[in-house]
Amino acid sequence: MVSPDKGLYIDNVESLQPTMGRFDGALQGVMLVTLLLLFPITIQLLVQQDDSPLWRTVVVEIESDNENNGTDARGESLSREDVARIATFNIKVFGETKMGKAEVVAELVEIVHRYDMVVVQEIKDIDSTVPYDFLDAINQYGNETYAMVLSERSGLQEDDSGSQEQYAFYYRESVFVPNESWLHNDSEDDSFQREPFIANFGMMNLNNSVTENMTFITVHTKPSEAVNETSALHDVVETYLENRTQEHVILLGDFNADCSYASTYELNQLSLRQPQYLWVVPDTADTAYSSNSHCAYDRVVMTGDIDGRFFGRWGVDRDMSSSNVSDHYPVWFDLERIE
Repeated sequence: MVSPDKGLYIDNVESLQPTMGRFDGALQGVMLVTLLLLFPITIQLLVQQDDSPLWRTVVVEIESDNENNGTDARGESLSREDVARIATFNIKVFGETKMGKAEVVAELVEIVHRYDMVVVQEIKDIDSTVPYDFLDAINQYGNETYAMVLSERSGLQEDDSGSQEQYAFYYRESVFVPNESWLHNDSEDDSFQREPFIANFGMMNLNNSVTENMTFITVHTKPSEAVNETSALHDVVETYLENRTQEHVILLGDFNADCSYASTYELNQLSLRQPQYLWVVPDTADTAYSSNSHCAYDRVVMTGDIDGRFFGRWGVDRDMSSSNVSDHYPVWFDLERIE
């Protein structure tokens, strides 16, 4: 007789073993059929990205396009410290009112600290105190020191005076060194409502020496003239290259180049779509903070891959609480700093 509390499970297991042996073949068959039935369902769940919040989170984090951007193995091997992470960010109507909202400023500061450089559009402050106040707020957070390159007020032509704004480059001093900056001279052609801002920087490697010089051109186009102004950016690049030997040019900002303001067909007719330009952010991206639209307003365009330092990793930073912060998401990309 088996004790009620000792040996029961052992005896039962031992007695089941020969019984299970008789059904091994049947069980294997059932398992095989089950796997065949579940396999297509599993594949279906993986393919249906739109129905999976987890998948969308991954896409938000890094939105590299392997075919178009040439993402290589470095995307997996390079750590955050190995790259300079640069963002363009239209901070909607960034003036004294927004600067007076402590919770909004705190979130903006956190966003800036995710990057080594943030190029800001739509600064609207007649007294030009907001950009400096924001820099102070940035440097009160964390251990890294940031500096700023600030433009004059754009919209210098008489017919543009009602839409004046400033641009600013907020950059980590341990990663970038500024050289020179100026507003594009648009007095002759008057192609822009707000003249593009041009700034040249040296990027430092991990040994704190300048390893690459590059020129950034940022712009906030007039929505109703988005196609024409985006087209005119090619002329800005050509004019710049006529007078300087620096060939690494990165155009970035709020191009308003999508949806009702610009169609893919119209963009494809532009000189800026020629093969020498690399469009990092494709027409299929969504950079607007809105559940009612899907628009690639904010763009990054390069004249090449910056001596191979751009390896295809970019993204749309959707870690933002509300449209009180902005109606645009920051758009970012990485450049390798390793020699």
